[in-house]
Amino acid sequence: MSGLRASNRDALAEPLGRGVVALGLDLSEAAQQQLLAYMAMIQKWTRVYNLTAVRDPNEMLTHHLLDSLSALPPLLRHTQGQSTRILDVGSGGGLPGVVLAICRPEVQVTCVDTVGKKAAFIQQVAASLRLPNLRGLQARVESVQEEYDVICSRAFASLKDFTQWSQKARSAQGVWMAMKGKRPDEEIADLPAQVQVFHVERLTVPGLDAERCMVWMRHALASE
Repeated sequence: MSGLRASNRDALAEPLGRGVVALGLDLSEAAQQQLLAYMAMIQKWTRVYNLTAVRDPNEMLTHHLLDSLSALPPLLRHTQGQSTRILDVGSGGGLPGVVLAICRPEVQVTCVDTVGKKAAFIQQVAASLRLPNLRGLQARVESVQEEYDVICSRAFASLKDFTQWSQKARSAQGVWMAMKGKRPDEEIADLPAQVQVFHVERLTVPGLDAERCMVWMRHALASE
């Protein structure tokens, strides 16, 4: 299917608005229109670069936009509106990184992926939607030199691999924020002693009948 036509975008505006309200978010009309424009870009680029296996606009709304938006309330509770540097690992088409950048101008989001075409797509999104707080980076996360306050991922890898591969990119007080399906108890048990899970919370995605959770982790202090 080609990108979202204006009529399709208008049809999705109402369910997106309902989802935003259900999540308790206060998003401007402009931000919601940017989210729909981003979704249209995913559809357009997917024809060539295979950014996502989900092609139906309604499924994209729930499985991509609303699913990523469900990470916003927990993130806001953590950042308290402060300027925050976020690294989205294995970002692919920019989920949830682009969504976070659209909704929160005070956060600086870097979406890192090993695939050059995916990083280029993020750069195109940043330019097209005029998002100075978003950038795409082609690299292995192990090679990232900059430090970030929040390192996030969405269905990227096991918690052990995610934290191990990205540990050099975490600032001294930085945390990991992993979006998962059902609570990954086996993965949590497999974490090394120096990684501490300090919170696991359930995420409810409007219109999506599936288990979702957020796993928060930090580096354990030597005294703990």
